[in-house]
Amino acid sequence: MAERRKVDMALLEARGIVRTYGSVIALDGADFDVEAGQVTALIGDNGAGKSTLVKILSGTENSEAGEVMLDGNRVNFNNPAAARSHGIETVFQDLALCPHLDPVKNLYLNREIKRSGLLGLLGFMDRKSMRDHSVEVFTDLGSTVRKLNEPVGTMSGGQKQSVAVARSAAWASKIIFFDEPTAALGVVQTANVLDLIRRVRDKGIGVVLISHSMPEVLEVADTVQVLRRGRRVATINAADSSIEELVGAMTGKLDEEAA
Repeated sequence: MAERRKVDMALLEARGIVRTYGSVIALDGADFDVEAGQVTALIGDNGAGKSTLVKILSGTENSEAGEVMLDGNRVNFNNPAAARSHGIETVFQDLALCPHLDPVKNLYLNREIKRSGLLGLLGFMDRKSMRDHSVEVFTDLGSTVRKLNEPVGTMSGGQKQSVAVARSAAWASKIIFFDEPTAALGVVQTANVLDLIRRVRDKGIGVVLISHSMPEVLEVADTVQVLRRGRRVATINAADSSIEELVGAMTGKLDEEAA
């Protein structure tokens, strides 16, 4: 299938990414692009390679071939810390929150601010600075989180998702990957999360949305990139597309109709 939209100046470019697991080919020369200030949906049937590609681009796994360019420079993310050091954050489906900690502590987990002077050397944290910044982040994103002193384990699914999004948005300067962010949410909570995604996009950050919900993809995405059998088979302008076209690209039906 011919790609309908070409990216001229991508923030991130992945070319020819290969990843295998024994005899199983997860990615077979996959390409992918992310633009700053846009939501790029990554879709495909189960086993298409979406999760593997995201893991490679976020430093969780390594590719066997191919290259990744960020701002025109070749990069190699050997681990998640390397990706984060380049301004790339990921909101995984399991959220990776510590349920016994409150939103502020989750936001600053492994990024705590120490107090100045001797108290800092003794390990005391600057809790006021961390709380003030957390309030700013949650307010800026229009988050539904209001009680910053309660463990996130006691919060609703939507509020937990808000904490996870805010944590990524607080530290990402380039790209945030969202892996099925609304899978376990109700209608109102889903709408809130999609609004959070738009707010992140409007900050100029490149957003990658991995989702099985085609209505949500069409609602929030600017472009849609389709994986099938480990390769990108289409890049589609969401505003001009439909559920039928997206499903057809995922299944190969459009290729059959064009033949």
